[in-house]
Amino acid sequence: MPEKAPTGVRNKFLVVVDETPECKSAIRFASRRAWHVGGGVILLYVIEPPEFQHWMGVEQAMRDEAREAAEEILQALAEEIQRETTIVPEFVIREGSTKEQVLALIEEDTDIRVLVLAASPDSGGPGPLIKSLVFEMSGTFAIPITVVPGNLTARQLDAVT
Repeated sequence: MPEKAPTGVRNKFLVVVDETPECKSAIRFASRRAWHVGGGVILLYVIEPPEFQHWMGVEQAMRDEAREAAEEILQALAEEIQRETTIVPEFVIREGSTKEQVLALIEEDTDIRVLVLAASPDSGGPGPLIKSLVFEMSGTFAIPITVVPGNLTARQLDAVT
């Protein structure tokens, strides 16, 4: 893709990064849409609180390991995004409930214009975050939500961006 000139205020596409295969579809869609409109991409990785919370030292070690893993994942994704679109994405790593952290980040960063999520192609439904944000909060959400089918090919994603 050729370079686009940077813009002043950036319209940002927010993507929640997790370990699911469909997450890559959301990232590809968001980064290509952002490139086409001269916007930016924020990659949000939420570390869920550990279930094991008995010893503070062990809990802190688990949190540190989870943060390191999140940073490695985000760095690899950022390199791929930059290589394909020239966009340098922002990283946000938070701890807590994914839904709560998504809502908090959207409230804090007024440049976020679209939340991009990918639906699971499994027959079990689109996924808990989509169910929670799209179905339960329908009509009250602060920004548009784009739900990308998780089973689209790279070619199909490129065609719709």
